[in-house]
Amino acid sequence: MTIKHTILIAEDHALFRAGLRALLSAETDIEIVAEAENGKDIVRLACALNPTLVLMDLSMPGSNGLEAISEIKKRMPDVKILVVTMHKTDEYIQVALRNGATGYILKEASHDELKMAIRTVLGGKLYLSPEVSERLLPGYLSAAPPAEKTVVTWDTLTLREKQVLKLVAEGYGNKHIADYLCISIKTVEKHRSSLMSKLNVRNASMLTAYAISKGIVSL
Repeated sequence: MTIKHTILIAEDHALFRAGLRALLSAETDIEIVAEAENGKDIVRLACALNPTLVLMDLSMPGSNGLEAISEIKKRMPDVKILVVTMHKTDEYIQVALRNGATGYILKEASHDELKMAIRTVLGGKLYLSPEVSERLLPGYLSAAPPAEKTVVTWDTLTLREKQVLKLVAEGYGNKHIADYLCISIKTVEKHRSSLMSKLNVRNASMLTAYAISKGIVSL
């Protein structure tokens, strides 16, 4: 008897969802059991249906894909999640993997690559698109795990640190942040240094990744 792998699709574009359905319809051991257009619905459906795999877009209305990945893995750690997205920057890739994604493939990939990615993830292995792997994998896998330290959350940051973090994540430089908050550049630098120390990150990209993962800035 063939074991069925059940799949949820999280994608807000109807045409792309239809393409995924058509591509996977010929696979005898795969069944698409539900679809969702936003992060909140896919979390609800995942909890209700306990799928084998979720195909997850990142840019969706309401709760985004990064938040949905984190919530699904928190509630159902055994569910596999393959990100299918157009985003190829380090911030998105790092946050998706840290939140629990089992694979990351770009929407520009071929049908054959997507099938291979799905099979790889279903087999319990990590899959990264070649372009994603070239950008991220060497540094990501060789990085030493962070030392244990007191957990810092959004609520424990000071009001000024929250303001600076949000502006950094939105791409503004120190001078713009200083002018906007009516403080000196040196004070901005001090807050940035404090944020990196508290959050155990090393640069602005990692601050941005943190802000995205927490929904402080939108996709």
